[in-house]
Amino acid sequence: MPMARTLDPEAHALRRDAFVDAAQRLIQAKGYEQMSVQDVLDELGASRGALYHYFDSKAALLEAVVERMVDAVTEVLEPLVADPAVPALQKLQRVFTGITDWKMERADLLRAFMTSWMSDENALVRERFRRHTAVRLTPLLARILRQGKTEGAFTIGSPDHAAAVFVALVLGANEMAVQLLVARQAGTVTLEDVEQTITALGEAFERLVGVPAGSWPLPDPALIRYWFA
Repeated sequence: MPMARTLDPEAHALRRDAFVDAAQRLIQAKGYEQMSVQDVLDELGASRGALYHYFDSKAALLEAVVERMVDAVTEVLEPLVADPAVPALQKLQRVFTGITDWKMERADLLRAFMTSWMSDENALVRERFRRHTAVRLTPLLARILRQGKTEGAFTIGSPDHAAAVFVALVLGANEMAVQLLVARQAGTVTLEDVEQTITALGEAFERLVGVPAGSWPLPDPALIRYWFA
């Protein structure tokens, strides 16, 4: 009787990561729409069967790249959230300035797939991204909101439920930003429209947690021009 083939989890994870690494490099170099599955195979000298053992489509590769990015962001934020010496409002501010800084460091990669991100082809990927982000980010924000409620800095009822709503607003803001970027490229919205939308989002975040007006860290005008000019 033939022996069942055993799977080496570490080797399996390393091989999967190699495909994700290659896809990420190619997306940044060529753009998501221009990247083909064959490009990924050529990059690694791999067969189509080997790729499909891990990913059944180009969209699945994009999903893996995006999920890796979400995981990287939340791992960077964890030490800040866990620091008992930092007040909750300052933590919340630094979480979102930290996310902004992280995006700036990877601007070329983000620009490389932003336009295609809103396509119908990637609707399922976007939905899985939203779910994955909610799973990773909601517990972090709940800890900050719980601390802020104890400190009297936030006027909220349930920190856990407020965190879930907060993340929903963050995800909506992220989608609006991509739509505005595409609209700016098409010339259908002005830079002032973008600035006013960002200001309105900041006001919404402030009201959600009950902090004074002006507490939310709005992006520097130069940063807005960098992304949307």
